[in-house]
Amino acid sequence: MAWDWEKLNRQHQQQGGGPPQMDDIISQLKKFTPPGGSLLIILIVVALLVGYSTFFTIESGSVGMVQRFGEYVRPAAPGPNFKLPFGIERVTKVRQDRIYKEEFGFQSERGSFSSASDTASISLMLTGDLNVAIVPWIVQYKIKDPYNYLFKVKDANGLLRDLSESSMRLVVGDRSINEVITKRDEIAVEALHVLQKELDKAETGIKVVTVEMKKTNVPPPVQPSFNEVNQATQEKEKMISQAREDYSKAIPAAKGEAERTINAAEV
Repeated sequence: MAWDWEKLNRQHQQQGGGPPQMDDIISQLKKFTPPGGSLLIILIVVALLVGYSTFFTIESGSVGMVQRFGEYVRPAAPGPNFKLPFGIERVTKVRQDRIYKEEFGFQSERGSFSSASDTASISLMLTGDLNVAIVPWIVQYKIKDPYNYLFKVKDANGLLRDLSESSMRLVVGDRSINEVITKRDEIAVEALHVLQKELDKAETGIKVVTVEMKKTNVPPPVQPSFNEVNQATQEKEKMISQAREDYSKAIPAAKGEAERTINAAEV
């Protein structure tokens, strides 16, 4: 049945005037049948499905990795692209301009990667002078090589976490507890170099941007003992400094007195 707007309009004018109401328009739409019948509707739906599964867009700063039946075939540059439809080819979009973050030894408000017990175990480390330290840190990274990131390693993010922890433990294990507490920037730089070397060796496609160490301390149960040790060390250094000062005063005076005595005896 064809759409008869004029007939509908005349009916409403005979019933009191005014334009057709929404209910009447919907009723006419339900009776409307396009030329060609249901076959045309099917063709339109198929065309829309083909277009939807064929064309895609890659945002700026990203790259699309196209796979055909699971095998990587080509990259897709930013802008409009097309692929084979109906699942023959699929696209994985990778952001290369974004900086990702992993937290270790603590959880921020947005962090939810592990439980509290996991967090505590990650941050607890043995230093080079056999002390225990709580070492929280952050790793920020970008995806440098999307192919390696997606296809060379089964779980690149999981490997990043494991290598980050092992790298930090290696660096902290070569330092004293005082160095771990006071030289965090120096340790972070060294840990970054060690971590990047291991990530490159594993072909993860990840580039580390920064390693940031948060406030480092000793565990609460040993904090009083640690404070006592620090206080004793400071007192020891103070006594050594005082002894050196007394030495620097006494020795020249004694030498001078000896010379005067020798001179007096010779006369």
